[in-house]
Amino acid sequence: MNEKTGPRSLREKLREQPGEPRLIVAPGAYDCITARAVQHAGAAAVYMTGAGTAAALGYPDYGLLTLTEMAENAGRIAASVDLPVIADADTGYGNELNTVRTVREFERRGVAAIHLEDQAFPKKCGHLDDKVLVSMDDFVAKIRAAVAARSDPHFMLIARTDARAVLGFEQAIHRANAALAAGADMAFVEAPETVEEIRAIPRLVRGPCMLNMVWGGKTPDMPFSEVESAGYRLAILPLMLIGAAVAACDRALEAMKEHGRHPSLGDTTVRQTFSRFGADEWDHVRDALREDALRSEEPIPPTERKV
Repeated sequence: MNEKTGPRSLREKLREQPGEPRLIVAPGAYDCITARAVQHAGAAAVYMTGAGTAAALGYPDYGLLTLTEMAENAGRIAASVDLPVIADADTGYGNELNTVRTVREFERRGVAAIHLEDQAFPKKCGHLDDKVLVSMDDFVAKIRAAVAARSDPHFMLIARTDARAVLGFEQAIHRANAALAAGADMAFVEAPETVEEIRAIPRLVRGPCMLNMVWGGKTPDMPFSEVESAGYRLAILPLMLIGAAVAACDRALEAMKEHGRHPSLGDTTVRQTFSRFGADEWDHVRDALREDALRSEEPIPPTERKV
């Protein structure tokens, strides 16, 4: 893996800079098309959204996907971009043993970081109601197992707790700190419900924090500058691109029906579209192979005739 874009890079970007904390904003991608769009926009990292991955396979975010489906999608995304990929790894898909395999599967696919949560499986979107948690002991045991399982020390483990909605804000902070004490690299307190809670989390959590910015969810929207000022190191926007894609698809299909013809897609050519997904690089590969073949080509002696 290219160290400029892999786990080492993400760790370096998230490392605390004395007097200069910086926020990394990772838009959510659910496939290689949206991941390439994130890279094209100049983002520092891409987040593989679990909700978007489920939707791309035709399911709601109800914990219906398997480890294999999630890890394979993360691997495809990681291979398609020159950015560190942060992936949703749900609950680790079972107990501590399952968590060990989860870490290994995501790590060997080139993912830079995953987050693991304390919901009972099957879990659901953190901004829906009626969530169920595992005990804090079980949660901490999974985090310890994940820390022990990784082979690359730069592979980041983010501990997510959904306790705010189930046990209250104080218990969410308590679980986040317990996970950090168990070896997690970053805390993710899911779904704070007020601006005051958003600002309080980095003060109360004894380590780097991530904020999940879900449009229309339980957490109030804030400008990135205020999120950074509050002390967060990472912000993810899991549903931004899937929401935009659905809206764009609806508009295009309505225009098709209304006008009875292919709707305008602007001035983008077919070649420009393919270039977004690596056509230029593949052309260089093809040309290099042709040049190698020409250089290595030797004259073939004429076949001798038998009389």
